[in-house]
Amino acid sequence: CLRSMDAGCVLVKEVRAEFRCVWTWRTVLWVAIGWTVGISLGMLSCIYVATLHENDLWFSNIKEVEREISFRTECGLYYSYYKQMLRAPSIQQGLSELINDNATESKRTINLLRRMNIYQEVFLGVLYRILPIQAYLEPVYFYIYTVFSLQAVYVIALFITSWLLSGSWLAGALTGVWYILNRVDTTRVEFTISLRENWSLPFFALQIAAITCYLRPHLKPIQQKVVLWLMFLATLCFCLTWQFNQFILLVQALIIFTLDCLDLISTEQVTCLYLVQVSSLLSVWLLQFCNSMILGSLALSFIVAALFVKHFQRGLKTGGLTARLGKLLLHTVLVLALTFTINYLAKVTLQLRSDEHIFKFIKSKFGLGPTRDFDASLYLCEEAFGLLPLDTFDRLAGTLLAYPYLVTLIVLLVMLALLTLANLCDSSAVGRPPKGRFEERPICMRADVAYNLLHTVFFGLLALSTMRMKYLWTGHMCAFAAYGVCGKELWSLCLNTIHCNTKTKLRLIRYTVPLAILGFLCCKFWPKLMTEVSELREFYDPDTVELMTWISSKTPKKAVFAGSMQLLAGIKLCTGRVLTNHPHYEDRALRERTRQVYQIYARQSPEEVHRILRAAGADFVVMEDSVCYERRHGRGCRLRDLLDLANGHIMDGPGDNDPDLVHASHPRFCESVKTGGPAYTALFSRVFQNKTFHVYKLKKGKKRAKRDL
Repeated sequence: CLRSMDAGCVLVKEVRAEFRCVWTWRTVLWVAIGWTVGISLGMLSCIYVATLHENDLWFSNIKEVEREISFRTECGLYYSYYKQMLRAPSIQQGLSELINDNATESKRTINLLRRMNIYQEVFLGVLYRILPIQAYLEPVYFYIYTVFSLQAVYVIALFITSWLLSGSWLAGALTGVWYILNRVDTTRVEFTISLRENWSLPFFALQIAAITCYLRPHLKPIQQKVVLWLMFLATLCFCLTWQFNQFILLVQALIIFTLDCLDLISTEQVTCLYLVQVSSLLSVWLLQFCNSMILGSLALSFIVAALFVKHFQRGLKTGGLTARLGKLLLHTVLVLALTFTINYLAKVTLQLRSDEHIFKFIKSKFGLGPTRDFDASLYLCEEAFGLLPLDTFDRLAGTLLAYPYLVTLIVLLVMLALLTLANLCDSSAVGRPPKGRFEERPICMRADVAYNLLHTVFFGLLALSTMRMKYLWTGHMCAFAAYGVCGKELWSLCLNTIHCNTKTKLRLIRYTVPLAILGFLCCKFWPKLMTEVSELREFYDPDTVELMTWISSKTPKKAVFAGSMQLLAGIKLCTGRVLTNHPHYEDRALRERTRQVYQIYARQSPEEVHRILRAAGADFVVMEDSVCYERRHGRGCRLRDLLDLANGHIMDGPGDNDPDLVHASHPRFCESVKTGGPAYTALFSRVFQNKTFHVYKLKKGKKRAKRDL
């Protein structure tokens, strides 16, 4: 069975010969055309999302307050720090205010550079101040154009990855076109500009391109060093711009670990890849003022454990099939056991509990933890954290992306399984086979192909389990599918099957098939794209504009506001007022305060709500009808239901309730406060209202209102 795949090794010899090819003027011209196409596709992606953003909001023609309101939820919070850096008297003063911030969380002084990943806002704020562009480019445009430009970097990085894998820039062109046509599933940057993932994913794509280049055969030592430095810089930027970097690097470390166990990359390459990850995490740890979450991350614990066990466990890749399988099983168990031991000790030593909500979410998602935990339920009830919808595959199939992707995935997985079996049966193999022996094997797979294969498998599983993670998968999916269409491996196997494999036929099919697909996609989707970019809409949210205008003009600048996390982020950006809580949920004390503040939507007495809000330092509380009378989620997932369950109360409306739940002794606060009863007016006075929002000022009197019987 294995000997029937001899053509794979011949193909590897041809690919290696290509990597050692002499650069002629034709080669230079071909590469120059490829780079021109890649950069053009990157710019096209940038212009495309910028046009959609402008057309959807009429961004250039709306007021400044409306522009700021368009930065919804946590996007507004992050953008507010860019705005804060610009308004500071000096760069030094702006940095000092961020390091000693007392406006983001009332009654607390926090280091924002330590708590949040906002170095990108700091960098852009400094850059805008020192560049001579203030006269002709508004700050908001400098910010959004930078984010949109990163989309060009993203597409170019994917272009390079598929080019490196296939040896043809036509694969990169197909990757770029697929990325743009599948915009709904590859990015959401046009309406969530400031989200951390929109900053970090382009650098993650650059890192993947660097890893792919590093794992290519016959790289010279100086080339390896340059690529490793590029990989480190890309990983550093990725980690510095997204708080979830440690979980992504953990998945990537598992991929490297699998490649090592299956003897697909050398020991030196494994060590270098691990060290790049460790050095990037430790650099971010220093830049974030010794953020303990990084030292307590599973990624760092896993890498330390893998390197430690690998150093002391000798003879792992020797012996027969049964012996090697037993050694690999023992090796895996030791690494995992040591990982959890190191992680537990690190968290106990550092007293780290900031990331426990993520593990609660994972446990609850797979039925391993309590289902009433408020923090976990907030995630579980959001569609973005559910399973990947099946209509995603319908859209991907509509652009012809899903079919070549699945074929490439299945064929390469079969080849990987056969190669793994061959490696495990080869008792003389220790690490990567030396030059000369590699070509003798009946089945061969390049290390860069093996990495990208496992990358798409691991991150595909992550995307299937959590919809929000699909943006880590779909971009690379475009590159991987394009490699399958334009690479030699699959076409060579197909031609060998029908006994007509020649260099001329292989070259002909590698160029005609991608060109045919590109022609079909352009003919089918170009009119749709033109229609999409010609659709004009306009931002319209008069109630929120009215609220922000009233807060800016009618409340003290040091006033403290309580309310929902999403709304408070906008209040900070538009008005600069102090908040009790906000959407950056990576702090245990903040999560507890948020749960307490949200009691305004629970069944609580006015005295209890007043006490909670006063303890948080609130002067005003903003309540939203869209939350109090929520209909977006079904019963059991509305915010008021989550609060009722956390408080042990029976939920509103018809339906089943757990037997241990009891009736609350008080009505729902957000509804009852509007009645103006004596118990409420003694502690709260309404100072603003419109069709959406109700603002109450907390009275400072300690008198208790008498309840009406």
